[in-house]
Order: sequence, then C-alpha cells, then structure tokens
Amino acid sequence: MTRPDLIATNAFYYYTDVDRAWDFYVDVLGFETVADYGFAKILRVAPTSYLTLVDEARGMHSAEEPKSVTLALVTEQVEDWYDYLSSEGVPMRAELRVAEGSAHDGFVAIDPEGYLLEVERFNPHEENVDLMPKLAAVDALGPVGGRRPADLLIQSTVFWLYYDDVPAAQTFYEGLLATDLLVDQGWAKVYQTSETGYIGLVDGSRGLHQATEEKGVTLSFLTQDVEGWLDRATALEVELRTPDLTDESGRVRVFVGYDPEGYFLE
Repeated sequence: MTRPDLIATNAFYYYTDVDRAWDFYVDVLGFETVADYGFAKILRVAPTSYLTLVDEARGMHSAEEPKSVTLALVTEQVEDWYDYLSSEGVPMRAELRVAEGSAHDGFVAIDPEGYLLEVERFNPHEENVDLMPKLAAVDALGPVGGRRPADLLIQSTVFWLYYDDVPAAQTFYEGLLATDLLVDQGWAKVYQTSETGYIGLVDGSRGLHQATEEKGVTLSFLTQDVEGWLDRATALEVELRTPDLTDESGRVRVFVGYDPEGYFLE
C-alpha cells in the first residue's frame, strides 16, 4: 500500500484565553498567522511546521487536560534565543544547558498557559548522523513581525509525545507513516513527518512529562490526499473517532483517529 503524501505537521493546543496566547506567539516568538478563524489561529513555525491555538470552548480538548506535549524549536542559535526570551521575561522550566560533546543543547520555556517550549540545537554527533543533513538542507525561517530579532531562526520542529509503552508507539507510527527511526536517544525516538516536522516518542518515566490518560493536544498531519489517508488508517485498523470525512465549513476536510495511548490524530 503506497503511503499518501504528508506536506506539513501541525498540532492543536487549547487555551482559556486564546488571544493572550496568540499575542505571545506572534509578538514574542514572531510566528506568522497564516489563518485566523477567531476561535482558532494557525501559526507557521518552520517551513512545513505549524501550530494551531484553539479556544477550549470550541475545541476537542479542554485547557484543564494535562499538557502532555512539548514543542521543540530546532535552531542553531540556542544561546541567543535564551538571552532573548529571558529578556522578555518568559518563565523557564529548565535553564540553558550547553555541554561539550553533547548530542543536543538547549533549554525549556513555558508559554502563557503552561505548554512547554524546548529550544534545542542538535549537534554533530553519532546519534544525529541521519538528522544533520536534513537540517542542513532547510532554509530556516525567521520572524514575521513581533519583537523577535531577525537573526533568530527556526530550522525545524519536534512535537515530543509521552508514552508508557514506547515500543508499541513505535510500531504504530512506523506502520501508519511508513517511516523509519531517524534519531534514537535511548528513551526517546524521533521520526520525520514532513520536511521540517518531526515527532518524538518519549518514555513518560524519563521525559519532561509523564504519560497521561487525557492529553490536551491533537497532533495533525496536512495532506493533499485525505481520502487516501482515511483508507490507509481503516486498512491498518486505526481506531477512529470520526469514521468518515468531515467537512468543516468548506475550509478543510478531516478525520480523527487515536494512537495506541490516546493521542488524537487529525
């Protein structure tokens, strides 16, 4: 079975005050708003990486559900990003850590309602041998307005997800996405989902979050062949929340399924 295309990676985050979150991502982080539906704002983070901010009153999750996801902004300018976000008063979950010989350096910030943002540099290292050429081939994205300095770029994104059973999650995504493991960090496994979009499957006993039953995030894949993806998901017996395609006000056609531990996949 030939896998249909994936043209971009996205995730939906859910807020009690979506306009406040929007101000942060636009004014502080300098992300471009590519679509504004009022209750939902779609932001471009990297060339084929997006983040959608949703008013919880209109979304599939509530803002009270555990925020069991971390968005990693992959960049070469980790130190400068840290200085900038610190100067903006953005709270930190983990301070800047740079170590000689490390496979990756970075820090973890917190958005206005508690979602974690990791700013991360992947270094030349045997762990990253297959990843580095992909990052080098990308035209990194700068800010579109806001206060973010023009030289602070984003190459790619990783949505880190947290599991009790990482091997089972690997089997699921390798089958669904027809993709191979790209980066093996031991207790975290990274897969490519679009040119600049990646997902990371993390052991919940070791990561920034624990594995949780409820999850305040929906992972989203953009495609030109949503019918093909529905056929593929059905053939692979993926559990579906919406067994048929849904047309959302003529703007987009979608279906929603679940991964093995309950992350919503749109």
